[in-house]
This record gives sequence, structure tokens and C-alpha cells, in this order.
Amino acid sequence: MRIAILGAGAMGVLFGGYLSRENQTWLVDVNEERVKKITENGVRIREADGREALYHPDAVTDTSGLPVMDLVIVFVKSMFTRAALETNRNLIGPDTYLMTLQNGAGHEKQLLEFVDREHVIIGSTQHNSSILADGYVNHGGGGRTSIGLLAGSGNCLHEISDTFTACGFDCAISDRVQYQIWNKLFLNTAASSLTAVLQVPLGFILDNSYACGIMEKLAGEAVAVANAMGMTDFNAEQIISEIKTVLSNSRGGYTSIYADIRNGMRTEVDTISGSVVESAKELQIPVPYHEMIVSLIHAMEERA
Repeated sequence: MRIAILGAGAMGVLFGGYLSRENQTWLVDVNEERVKKITENGVRIREADGREALYHPDAVTDTSGLPVMDLVIVFVKSMFTRAALETNRNLIGPDTYLMTLQNGAGHEKQLLEFVDREHVIIGSTQHNSSILADGYVNHGGGGRTSIGLLAGSGNCLHEISDTFTACGFDCAISDRVQYQIWNKLFLNTAASSLTAVLQVPLGFILDNSYACGIMEKLAGEAVAVANAMGMTDFNAEQIISEIKTVLSNSRGGYTSIYADIRNGMRTEVDTISGSVVESAKELQIPVPYHEMIVSLIHAMEERA
């Protein structure tokens, strides 16, 4: 397959490296120095057991000379999705599929500006990756990657799922991918966003009664919205218990949204906690804790 990955950050490099095993793969990024290093040195991935592997996907800042892709995977930060797709519109043909594995929810709305519903793939992955240097990432852990079409028969998904699996990603096709996206969203909106506001590691939320109480309120609001959207399998007490388990197992962990605030950068809060607020407004469900978190994070962004 011909695959372009928009964004050569931590997840883009991980997927670009693995997928280049069996496919023509291009990493597309606006950072010229990063692209130069990947072109000269390839991408290096350090696994959880310390082993390292080198891969050689192509890397470009300008896609004007590239062919139309079979698959374009979006791994830029959510606020840059539309600009990245517009700049690289030449990669998108009538048979091209656009895929988002980005954090949060609602990304499909921007993808639908470029292709129809039968060519939009949404998904969720349990893989995580962090940048050690340009083109060099730490693959902290893996798991299942689930993908699904917004509409259509999904026959194309088998080829995509097969090539993902052949390249090292355990990939499954799901007609309940929205459930998986929201299941991941609960942790991000109830805990990750809170670490950004408080500037603390994940374990602090579990250990501090005030922070833990806010986390539980946020989780409860998010579950209520998901239930109203038809995802009635979710139970607030169970979700809160699962979040506490993650916090207990990752006490010293720091989130990407925490790092963005610490470094004075814009965050993806609008597609994490903000996506809960947006859905709640459509359903006329009150979510005051989410509204406060979103406002606080934007205030902190503007302070920086």
C-alpha cells in the first residue's frame, strides 16, 4: 500500500517505522530539521525491553511530487488537522481513505471536509510512544488497535487491518469503534486534563482527595454524555474504578497535555474535554466540571 502519515511526532514515527516494513510509507512534517534527520538516519524505535530497530520510511516537508495515496493517517495535533489535510490535498484521490487515531473524539468532522463518509476510518490504539530525539522514539507499550468505517461495507478495512497486523500492530475491525474511542476518552478527560491544570503526575490525582473528587465528577459527566449518545454499556462506577487502576499503575506518569501546558504550548483540550462539552450542548446535558476544565486550560495557554 501507499501510505502517508501526517505528523512525524512520537506516534507518527512509531507507525511510520512499523508500516514501512511492508508498505511504501512517507512521513510528512513541517519541521525541516526533523525531516532531514529522518531522511539521513531513518527512524529508530526503542522497545520496552531495551531492544532497538531502525526503519527507513521516506520523509518530506513538501508532498507535491508524491503519488495519490491509498491511505492517509492523521497524527498531527487536532488543531492542525484541517491545515495539514488542506496543504496535502494532492495526496487524496477518489479511492483514498483518511484515518484518524488521534486522542479525543470528533476528529471525523474535519476529515469529512476532504472525503465522503465511506472513506473515513476512525480508530483507537493502545500503543504509546514518546520522543527521545527527532526520528527516535521510545515504544512504551502496545495492545489492540481497533478501526472502523463511518459508513459503507468495510471491505477495504480487511486489507488495511491485515497490513497493520503484518507490520506489528494487532489490528481489529470493529463496528463499535466509537465505544473504544470514548472508553479511552474517559481517562483523558477525567485524569489527563486534570494533570494539566494541577501540573502534577497521574498518581497525585489518586492520592489527593480533592483531585480525586474532581476526577470522579468529570468521569461521571462524560459517562452521562456517552449514555445519552446511545452508548449505554458504560457505567460511571466501573469507569471510575478503571481510571483509578490506571492511576495506581502509572503514579509517576506525566501526560502529553501536562507537558504542553508546562512548555507553554497549545493543547488538544478541545478534542478531549472539549468534545464532551460539545456533545453535551447538543444533548442539553449539563457538564459544569468539563466547562471549567476547558476554560482553565485555555486560560493557562493564553497566560503562556
